Amino acid sequence: MTESAKLSNRGAITRITLTALFAALIAGGTFVSVPLPFSPVPIVLQNFFIVLSGLVLGPGLGGAAAALYLAAGALGAPVFAGAAGGIAHFAGPTGGFLVGYLLAALTAGFIAGKTTAGNSGGLARIILAAAAGFLVIYVPGVLWLKHISGSWTAAFTMGFFPFLIGDVIKAAAAVSAAPRLRRVLAELDG
Repeated sequence: MTESAKLSNRGAITRITLTALFAALIAGGTFVSVPLPFSPVPIVLQNFFIVLSGLVLGPGLGGAAAALYLAAGALGAPVFAGAAGGIAHFAGPTGGFLVGYLLAALTAGFIAGKTTAGNSGGLARIILAAAAGFLVIYVPGVLWLKHISGSWTAAFTMGFFPFLIGDVIKAAAAVSAAPRLRRVLAELDG
């Protein structure tokens, strides 16, 4: 095996490992789930890891991590909020948010840009990517809640307003962690 083939295999193994690792982190976020008495949508940590996957891995691998997580949940693995799983969750009140997860990883990844040696992304770009990633989760989530409830007021009351402060904190944590993780990833790709 040539040296370039070995490096190519190493890169492929690294990409697969990082995708699986972030899918596992997203799934692990299910164990931080706080139900709200006035909403069918709980406060969760999965969205933090979803956005972080896009910020760190980019749209391709970040989106793949989100898709792997969603596929595992759809197949019944207990990775959705409340340690639940199954395809029926996509038709329930949190279904729009689940769809938003994939869109968020892709959006955050596209805006943050590719990590390369010597370029871990500017802070302003990372902030914009994190903010857009979290906002993109709300679009299908609130639209789906409106479809289920029949009311925009109910949709925003159950699926938007109660989560803003927590998501701002999660976005700040993602912005803080992403540049360091992107530098590590750039060194691995070296």
